[in-house]
Amino acid sequence: MKDEQGERDIEEDLKLSLQDYAHTGVKAGLSTAPIVGGPLAEFFSVVIAPPLEKRRDAWLIEIYRRLKILEGSVEGFDIEKLATNEIFISTFFQATNVAMRTHQKEKLDALSNAVTNTALAPTIDENYQLIFLNLIDRYTPWHLILLQFLADPQGYGKTHGIQYPQWYSGGLGSVIEFAFSNLKDKQSLYDQIVKDMISDDLLQDGGIYMR
Repeated sequence: MKDEQGERDIEEDLKLSLQDYAHTGVKAGLSTAPIVGGPLAEFFSVVIAPPLEKRRDAWLIEIYRRLKILEGSVEGFDIEKLATNEIFISTFFQATNVAMRTHQKEKLDALSNAVTNTALAPTIDENYQLIFLNLIDRYTPWHLILLQFLADPQGYGKTHGIQYPQWYSGGLGSVIEFAFSNLKDKQSLYDQIVKDMISDDLLQDGGIYMR
């Protein structure tokens, strides 16, 4: 159950004004630029700042919502204790940095999951966590979708209501195109995605596209 009052509180806390020191500092700096300073500062204020603020607010509210769910469902979990969890703090700031650079839901979900998992499992190896966050930053949404799919194609099919025809009679490339109509006749795209994941040791190279 959502903590609606808590979400309203954090939304209020996150509202920015023209007096916000970060916004004002950047705008002031742009204003001093020769020739283009004034128009550039206005461009930042009107075009760039509002969507950045919106992204930041949505990201922080989502993390807060997830942490409140954990606090209400996991015995012993206390949000305030996260202040002393250095791995969580590092993961949160790294994930926030990546989150500000994307609007893509798949990547934001993966980043949120990473932060939540770190809060829930404070002993997680931070090196692997940071590597994972770097991969999310570099990968496209299709990378993340196909990584989940290739980890368990049959399980993915059951979860998403996909009935594979003649599973054993065709290569996995055929199954990918059946499962994801947007990838039909785009083998060069998903081949490259799989090569990326093989290069990053997330998949084993086994000639999976033999038809």
